Amino acid sequence: MTIYKEFKAFAMRGNVIDLAVGVIIGGAFGKIVTSLVNDIIMPLVGLLIGGFNVSTLKVTLKASVTDAAGKVIKDAVTLGYGSFLQFTLDFLIIAFCIFMFVKLMNSMQRKEEALPETPPEPTKEEILLTEIRDLLKNK
Repeated sequence: MTIYKEFKAFAMRGNVIDLAVGVIIGGAFGKIVTSLVNDIIMPLVGLLIGGFNVSTLKVTLKASVTDAAGKVIKDAVTLGYGSFLQFTLDFLIIAFCIFMFVKLMNSMQRKEEALPETPPEPTKEEILLTEIRDLLKNK
């Protein structure tokens, strides 16, 4: 089998195509959630805590060094925790949405499984053993 045929067989398997579709939809969903966090939720949070952009929150560990003319020689060393908060909220929203989607899929699957199944007919051996048991009980 040639490499081309092996690759074609691999690529056309259902799992690979499903995975590719999932990655593409997941990427698009991630962009939607990122926009939701950056453009809607975080400005509201910033408004509630004082009216500024949360992503710019940072702690300066070492101030920048400037020369006499005011030109920056060394940049400041900072911890940008505001950006971290924004990405954390982004992650939590995506994780919660995935959790709810999986929960919905599981509940739909349980409903399908919960349909009553008719019990299988007992075999001839089971019927005979039941009769023998009943006869022994009566003695």
